[in-house]
Amino acid sequence: MHQSSYEKMQGFRDRHLAGREAEALRIVDLGSQDVNGSYRELFSGCAWTYVGADASAGRNVDVVLADPDNWRELSSRSADVLISGQALEHMPHPWIAMLEIRRVLVPGGLCCLLAPAGGPEHRYPVDCWRILSDGFAALADWADLEVVELATQWENRGHADGSDVWHDSLFVGRCPQRGGLASRRAGLRRWLKHRVLTWRNL
Repeated sequence: MHQSSYEKMQGFRDRHLAGREAEALRIVDLGSQDVNGSYRELFSGCAWTYVGADASAGRNVDVVLADPDNWRELSSRSADVLISGQALEHMPHPWIAMLEIRRVLVPGGLCCLLAPAGGPEHRYPVDCWRILSDGFAALADWADLEVVELATQWENRGHADGSDVWHDSLFVGRCPQRGGLASRRAGLRRWLKHRVLTWRNL
C-alpha cells in the first residue's frame, strides 16, 4: 500500500461518501490482503461494514475468491461500494473483473478503482497491465458503469515513499439505476458477455 494510493482512496471517501457515515453501507475491498497496508481504517468507525475480498487467504481477507473470473462468493447487488487499489494490474482479465464489479454493485452503487499507469514490473504473482484514464473509460463502457471521476496522476507530488513512480490512475464509477425492460436487457447483455468470455471455465 503506497502513499499515493492511500491518499487517493482517502480522497474518494472524503469526496463521495462524506455525510453518509450513518448509512449501513456494505463496502467490498477487492484485492484486500494486507501485504504492506490496507484501506480498512478509512472505512471503519461508523455504520459501514467493510469486507475484504482476495484471491488468496491472508491478513485482512474476509472472503476468498476461488475463481478470479467468477466471484460466486459475492452475491449480485450485495455491495453499496466496491473499492480496489493496485489489484487490477495483477488480474489477467480485468475486463471480466469489471463485469463482476458491475454485477456485485447495487443500483446507484459506487466503485473506486486505482491502478498504475507507470512504474516497474512487480509480479504478485503476475503483473499484466498499466491502465490509463482512457483505458478505465473503455472498461467502464464495456461493463456498463457510469463515469463519475477519472484522472491519472502524471505530476510528482513528492511522496516520501517514492510512489509517484506509479502514476496511479483513479476511476470512480456508478452502477446505473434503471427499471423494467431496460434493466433486464442490460443485465442479459452483461451475462452473455461474461458467459462467452468464461465458457472454458464452466
